Amino acid sequence: MTQTSDAAPGSAQERPDPVPRSRPRPWRSRMTAPHRAWFVAGVTFVTIIGAAAFRSLPGLLIDPLHQEFGWSRGTIGAAVSINLALYGLTAPFAAALMDRFGIRRVVAVALTVIALGSGLTVWMTAPWQLLLCWGLLVGLGSGSMALAFAATVTNRWFTERKGLVTGILTAASASGQLIFLPLLSWIVEEHSWRPAAVTVALAALAVVPFVWLLLRDHPADVGVKPYGAAEFVPKPAPVPGAARRTVSVLSKAVRTGPFWLLAGTFAICGASTNGLIQTHFVPAAHDHGMPITAAASLLAVIGVFDVVGTIASGWFTDRFEPRRLLAVYYALRGVSLLFLPMLLAPAVHPPMIFFIVFYGLDWVATVPPTLALCREQYGEDSAIVFGWVLASHQVGAALVAFLGGVARDAFGSYDMVWYVSGALCAVAALMALVIRRRPMAAMRPVAVA
Repeated sequence: MTQTSDAAPGSAQERPDPVPRSRPRPWRSRMTAPHRAWFVAGVTFVTIIGAAAFRSLPGLLIDPLHQEFGWSRGTIGAAVSINLALYGLTAPFAAALMDRFGIRRVVAVALTVIALGSGLTVWMTAPWQLLLCWGLLVGLGSGSMALAFAATVTNRWFTERKGLVTGILTAASASGQLIFLPLLSWIVEEHSWRPAAVTVALAALAVVPFVWLLLRDHPADVGVKPYGAAEFVPKPAPVPGAARRTVSVLSKAVRTGPFWLLAGTFAICGASTNGLIQTHFVPAAHDHGMPITAAASLLAVIGVFDVVGTIASGWFTDRFEPRRLLAVYYALRGVSLLFLPMLLAPAVHPPMIFFIVFYGLDWVATVPPTLALCREQYGEDSAIVFGWVLASHQVGAALVAFLGGVARDAFGSYDMVWYVSGALCAVAALMALVIRRRPMAAMRPVAVA
């Protein structure tokens, strides 16, 4: 039985089209037109790498400044603690300023301030100048380049894959550490600390035009939807009163239990990473006869595995319960710190390498699940709330950066600091487990009749 058709022989109706023209081939779309959000994430990644030079230098300055000026390690640690505290306290205000003035402007100004503060240190002769330049200026600039920057970019440009993107952008700082730590330690060893400070200033300045020309504030600026979004999202109007909004969000968050648990666990995270290992590992290893370049290279290796661990943590966060991930991360970190005093020696040996690899995998693996919990609990205000949680991270780091130097002056070693930090990590693991999951009904918007 034959079928007839009104179409003319050879017409378009008669020719089969296995792929409807209204549906472009998915593989071709992905190959030829990656979403602009990934480009923005790439620019953000490179920007954080370029700005990471200032994160690599404090631990390398303690011994050179102590030897040249005779300043105590407690005094030098005080400047580092101001830097770390401002890094955290500035972050929530920076997130609000990005809503008011845009990401590009805030980040470009922040990089310029970092360059100014680092560059001026080459002329300092008194401790108050170290507190002003490296503590105040670099602290304020670095705070505006904190993880709130990554959180803002992720929230604006991505609806899907937020955990993975957060892990990638968090790993950027570790990648910068990997690049700059060996270089800066070699400069300090061969040419003194001043050329290293100038290198940090130049690295920050080099990133400014990159940010200004390539970074975009919102998907609507280039006429695209956020990655994974079903609908186009208009660019919101600038939010006035950045400081007022930041404080208002904090006043609401402090009335909730999860905020204090998140802030407490993240304070211990900062104490056991930036405040402890990043600031005091190199001088502690040097106390045991290890060359500064070797100790700095070990920190750089931490940066290698930090990249792997943070990206993996972002992938896990998209699939597993964030509270349990945090508990595991803190528990394992605490155990590793208890063993560290037995591993320090003049030479690098396999157990120390195992510690470095393990600590690198765990270094900032806490960030993706912490940010995911902030999103779950605080919705649209999550970037600012995370900024305040990050402030607690840096306050914890600042306290240990200062107290670690004081302990070294008082006891002649860092052993007590390692043990106390390990115990605090065990407390953080327990705190993470008691964070309550927000009910789904509370997370849904209420319909208005």
